[in-house]
Amino acid sequence: MKTTRFLGALLAPVLLTAAPGAHAEEAAPGPKLPPPAIAETLTLETAAVAVLDSKMAYLHQGDGEVVLFVHGNPTSSYLWRNIMPYIPENKRAVAVDLIGMGRSGKPDIDYTFADHYRYFEAFVDTLGAETITLVGHDWGAALSWEYARRNPARVARLAFMEGVLPPTFPMAGFEAMGPDFGPLFQGLKDPVQGHEMVIKNNMFVEQLLPNLINRPLGDEAMTAYRAPYLEEAHRKPILQWPRELPIAGEPAATQAALEGIAGFMRETEMPVLLLYADPGAIVPPQAVPWYLAAIKNLETNYIGQGFHYIQEDQPDAIGRELADWLRRTDTKTGF
Repeated sequence: MKTTRFLGALLAPVLLTAAPGAHAEEAAPGPKLPPPAIAETLTLETAAVAVLDSKMAYLHQGDGEVVLFVHGNPTSSYLWRNIMPYIPENKRAVAVDLIGMGRSGKPDIDYTFADHYRYFEAFVDTLGAETITLVGHDWGAALSWEYARRNPARVARLAFMEGVLPPTFPMAGFEAMGPDFGPLFQGLKDPVQGHEMVIKNNMFVEQLLPNLINRPLGDEAMTAYRAPYLEEAHRKPILQWPRELPIAGEPAATQAALEGIAGFMRETEMPVLLLYADPGAIVPPQAVPWYLAAIKNLETNYIGQGFHYIQEDQPDAIGRELADWLRRTDTKTGF
């Protein structure tokens, strides 16, 4: 049994506790549907730009207001290949490769959340846009929210899905993650075990990624996801990401960042879109009431069956919902 597929169920008690009075049936999704056939060939234009002491690569299409897609661990801009074509023609869709990931440069840094944010913020500056729309997933959702928190005047709106965010994180302790995932993340944070799991065995790419998708990944997709990490030395970012998860107060800097994001969620009035799947993983349907209570100008949409990497499960549904939301919020944001 692939226990990774039940992360949402393991975290549901945490989410329900964080949202007093919330019940799973309040966000009940519709009937389950079979997963669609997913194109795996990358057809979008690629480019790269100098950022700080390195370079960052990206996919792009169109002209106009920038809609910036931000991936997480262990993926890349490739994750968004089937969603970007849905973006309206009056927008410029850009999907960045975070530093050390995808086709981006691999500088000798620690790859902490703060490091990623520093390069990400510098990348946004290279786009030359007065305001942008952010679309984030996994750690990319956390980076997107952090950027919006620090630069509220520059973010017109924000969409996110399966984000490493409150209320799931910060976690009080490893025991709160359950008997399967507590030991897993303790191992990832251990200097010896984590190195063996990720650097030697490439666990995130070879096991967690395919196990958290509701369909078998084809050879073309697996080749694309493996490509940035064929050398052990290049796997440092994908090991550091789980070590950045704030559990039992550590690391303190990431804990503080996510606590700041939680506060900003309650203050902001920018349009926000949450897309979620069933059963999900770190943002299962049970989390929806918490976000509805926390964020003033929030829309939520159920996009179908999926686990964590829902762009590989439901790209058409995600693309349609994003396109519709962008069109409807153009009048509110002035675009």
